[in-house]
Amino acid sequence: RERRGALSRAGWMVMGKGAGLSALEVCEFLVVFLCLFPTATLQCKILKCNSEFWASTSSSGPEEEFCIALRAYNNCVRRTARTCRGDLAYHSAQHGIEDLMSQHNCSKEGPTSQPHARTPPPPVQPPPQIDTHVPSDGPEVCHYERSLPRNAAPPNYTHCGFFGDPHLRTFNDDFQTCKVEGAWPLIHNKYLSVQVTNTPVVPGSSATATSKLTIIFKNFQECVDQKMYHAETDELPAAFADGSKNGGDRHGANTLRVVEKVPGQHVEIQARYIGTTIVVRQVGRYLTFAVRMPEEVVHSVEDQDNQDLYLCLHGCPANQRIDFRSYRARAAESHGLGKGRPGSPPHGFTYQSAMTKCKERLPVEDLYFQSCVFDLLSSGDINFTMAAYYAFEDVKMLHSNKDKYHIFEKDTIFNSASKQLRISFFVLFSLVTAWLYTDLCSMCL
Repeated sequence: RERRGALSRAGWMVMGKGAGLSALEVCEFLVVFLCLFPTATLQCKILKCNSEFWASTSSSGPEEEFCIALRAYNNCVRRTARTCRGDLAYHSAQHGIEDLMSQHNCSKEGPTSQPHARTPPPPVQPPPQIDTHVPSDGPEVCHYERSLPRNAAPPNYTHCGFFGDPHLRTFNDDFQTCKVEGAWPLIHNKYLSVQVTNTPVVPGSSATATSKLTIIFKNFQECVDQKMYHAETDELPAAFADGSKNGGDRHGANTLRVVEKVPGQHVEIQARYIGTTIVVRQVGRYLTFAVRMPEEVVHSVEDQDNQDLYLCLHGCPANQRIDFRSYRARAAESHGLGKGRPGSPPHGFTYQSAMTKCKERLPVEDLYFQSCVFDLLSSGDINFTMAAYYAFEDVKMLHSNKDKYHIFEKDTIFNSASKQLRISFFVLFSLVTAWLYTDLCSMCL
């Protein structure tokens, strides 16, 4: 039988027998409610249960499959009882499940859809290629490269990555290690906003890692509706917050889509209308972020005066940066480089053992390797080895210049010295200009 018709006829008796609201009407109400009260959504997590259930019943199928999905939905809702008590959406879902089970003769006992089992990280493989084939189902303006003037130069794509304790690679290829505890904006321009929330990795340590990530894609002409993607530890959805996997009902909706690469571990969001690809992973208990974006989109800021905290563009504030080179030097000295000198590593790794472990996945001693060593010394969490490894794999997939895949310590020192030299030259030039101006004025008088 038609699943959609069955769901439409399945009345959710939220206020008791005969209330008359259909399941789809209640679902629409829940979506509006959760959009109006996002804070409750993030705490209660009922939205994840709703979106998973509707995604699993979007097409017709055997009655038993519907009952299996319904039991899984019931289990998901029950797990939210502690945080959702008193929440309207939670109680609506409870009543709706009871009615649907009764109308479809589903037993409360029986098999349920099991979550995908976590698998160990795969062995080193060549980086996947970005899927560039998208059906031409929208106007030219919904495809970034097609919308450019005919004789325009090819767009210059840039990359930003955020991973580990955390480490930031900016669009300008600066590499920094930061504290940035709490909520911070990674990207904020005319087309999208990305915000991360970082929590301390080890009590008493300044090192933090990303536990939440929110991406908002803004309305864009006739292409896409506004969409929000939210992920946090152990919740890496394969859909936007409203349960959809594309940009909505507009003609170019498929130029924005969510693609699940590895369930619960790796999601790719393709925003073709702005030439952007975003990769979100969960490695261990924390999230990593990587993006490929045209330079034009990177600099499309709405308010130039409020862009200082756009981390991917400007880097972390100076007072939020960690000099991990000094930390590494102190660790090397205190641990005696692993040569038998006395030393008590606080998190289970000596400097030498951390280097050995990171070398297994990152054979080149660039800043990705150094960040891996730093993370093992500061936290002892072996998963940070894989976070650095996947961050570098994402660079190889997303960065447009293969000569810039690796960043070495001397590069950052040179860039810093070059920046200081430019500032000094500017100050000197200003002083000389002022002196000449004053001298000329005195001659004229």
